[in-house]
This record gives sequence, C-alpha cells and structure tokens, in this order.
Amino acid sequence: MKQKPNLPFWNLWNLSFGFFGVQIAYALQSANISRIFATLGADPHSLSYFWILPPLMGILVQPIVGTLSDKTWTRWGRRIPYLFVGAAVAVLVMCLLPNSGSFGLTISAALIFGLVALMFLDTSINMAMQPFKMLVGDMVNEEQKAKAYSIQSFLCNAGSVVGYVFPYVFAFVGISNVAAKGVIPDSVIWSFYIGAAILIGCVIYTTLKVKEWNPQEYAEYNGTANEEQETGGNWIALLKNAPSAFWKVGLVQFFCWVAFMYMWTYTAGTIADTVWNTTDTASKNYQDAADWVGILFAVQAIGSVVWAAVLTQFKNAKFAYALSLILGGIGFAMVPFIHDQYLLFVPFILIGCAWAAMLAMPFALVTNALQGYGHMGAYLGLFNGTICVPQIIAAALGGTILTLVGSAQSTMMLVAGISLLIGAACVTIIKVKK
Repeated sequence: MKQKPNLPFWNLWNLSFGFFGVQIAYALQSANISRIFATLGADPHSLSYFWILPPLMGILVQPIVGTLSDKTWTRWGRRIPYLFVGAAVAVLVMCLLPNSGSFGLTISAALIFGLVALMFLDTSINMAMQPFKMLVGDMVNEEQKAKAYSIQSFLCNAGSVVGYVFPYVFAFVGISNVAAKGVIPDSVIWSFYIGAAILIGCVIYTTLKVKEWNPQEYAEYNGTANEEQETGGNWIALLKNAPSAFWKVGLVQFFCWVAFMYMWTYTAGTIADTVWNTTDTASKNYQDAADWVGILFAVQAIGSVVWAAVLTQFKNAKFAYALSLILGGIGFAMVPFIHDQYLLFVPFILIGCAWAAMLAMPFALVTNALQGYGHMGAYLGLFNGTICVPQIIAAALGGTILTLVGSAQSTMMLVAGISLLIGAACVTIIKVKK
C-alpha cells in the first residue's frame, strides 16, 4: 500500500470548503426550528417531537450514502455526486420550510407541512454533509488527518456563525421581525433564502476544485483493492468487525448529542423566559429573544473556533476531549441562572469548547482506528448513528423529561449539562491508537 502524500494547505481547504455552505443551512435549521414550530403553534411539551425526524433521516441516509458512494465511480468522483444532489435538494426545501405559515393552512396542516419540509431538508443536508468527512478519510494521510478535520471544524463553525446571525442582522437592517400569528417573520424567511444561495455556491466551488482519485489510485493508497471479496460489505458484518474505539467513542457521542439536542430544542424558550420574561410566541419579545439565540449560538461557534486551535496544543487527546466536555457542561449549567443577555456570552463560549471537541475528536479517533479496515464511507455512515440515535432518544423523551423537571424549559439546560459531564467521564475508557 502506497503512503498517501502530504497535501498542500489549499488542497485540504478545498476538500472541506463546501462544508461552509452546508453548515450555514444546518445552523439555520438548528437555531430556528423550535422557533418556527413554536410560532406555528406547537406546545413546548411537544417541541422535541419535531426534532425526531432530522436525526432519524440522518441515521437512514448517511449509511446509505456512505455505502453507495464506496461503490460509485464516475467522471465527477465517487463522493461529489452525492454532495451535489443533496445540496440541490436542500436549496429547494430551504425556500419552502420558512413559508409553512404563509399558505393559509390551519395550524395542524401548517405543522405537518413544516414537518415534511424539515424531513426533506435534513435528509438533503445529511446527504451533502457526509461526503466531506469521507473525502478526508479517502485522501488525507494519518499525519495530516487531524489538521484536515481542524480545517473542516473551522469552516463548520464559520458557516455556523453566518447562519446563526442572519435573522438578527436582517432584523437590524429593517426587515420585519414580527408577523401575523402563526406566520414566520420575514427576517427568518430571507435568512433561509440567502443561506440557500450561499450553499449552492460553495458546493459548486468544491465540485470544480476537488479531483477525487480513480479506482486504481484509491486502491493503491488505501490498500482495499480486494476488500469487498475478503470481508463483505453488509452493515451487520462491518459492525461486528468494527474496532473497539468505534463503540467507545460512540458512547461518549451519545451523551454529547443528547445535551446539544436539548440546547437546540429549548434555548429559545429558555432565553425568552429568563431574559425577555415572556412565553408568548406571537410577541415581539419572543421573536427578539429568538434572534438573540442566534447571536448566542454564533458566540458558541466563535468560541469553538478559538478552542479548536487550542486543542491542537494538547499532547494528550483524551485529556483535551474530556476537559472540553467538562467546560461545556459547566456552561450549560450556568444558563438558567443568568438573566442578562450579554452575560450569556460566557456560558456559550464554554459550550463552544465542547462543540469544538465534538466536531474534531470523534472522527479523528475513529478514522485512525479504521485504518486498514476498508469501507471507510460505510463505516463513517454507520458511525453517524452515534450522532443520530442519541438525538432521536433525546427528542422522544424530551416532553416527558420537561414535565419531570417542572415544565420550565430553562431546567433542560441543567439536564444538558449533566449529560455532557457523563460524556466526559466516558472518555476515560477510550484507547487511543498511536
């Protein structure tokens, strides 16, 4: 097996640049979905149920994309065709979802329309997102993999910042931030429109700049020419043969993604209640609070970018991983007790530390452990289950847990903090491949 060559910085950059646009779409979704459904008329105890479909589609779509792209060889590459199709569908749905309340539908019909649109949006985002992780696994050597995923993390967070602040910025420049009851404000609608335009532009850039290896070159560099015949390619067999790091990192992932699912679901209601003193989703105060949530998520993303640079200075990856999650857990625990919108920057910076580690550490640890296993795309698609399954479970239990903790959405931030601390404790069982 030939050693993969070191790639120039800009080659590494181009491999992941389209992730910037994909992450804008993902940020708009994660920051505004609870806001959209609450505005359409959803009860807080049912909000988490609307979050079941996105990870459910992810767990179905990403292994399929990974497995199919492992066997796809075209003149445009093996991963890029899936990236392009996913992005094209995402653009279409991003123009429909925020208009769910504008078609004169009843509340229940608008919620169903929004739910179906959300399903297609998350399906397409997942289809566009997964190829970037696979491209790094395919074409980057072990020495540069951490650097490549750090670049991907930077672009991910940069895209997040842009997507998160769009509604606040558009409201600031005069686009309406209020609308009739059950209708999404124009500031949110235009955020999705502009995000869609940036997404397709970034994906076109990656498509033009990245040249994937042909089958012969891929086999030479990855040593997998006869892998299909030797090990088979079905998912059950792959899971049986997965290295222990695949499962141990997955356990950490479970508690991390439970925490962030509750952040995305309940932060808008939390900040509206604890800072703006309202629970009326039709009020201007609620929409202003929801805009500020985007700013807080952007602060989190900026904190994540800074912390990602710090992470590279740690020699002990496990210590860096655990420390990041502990900081994030402390940040979540602080949120319910802060009633000043600017002081909230502090806990969200800490939460950004955990997010940086979650973006970079798991895939670096798992792809290193998978070296020589083959089926990289299928394995990474299956590993996405450690992101999707905990979100599905958290969403399904969200309403019940909210009731158990007194129906105050702010208390769910404490639940998220405890979950991250448990994840930090689980890091100790991971065995790092040297």
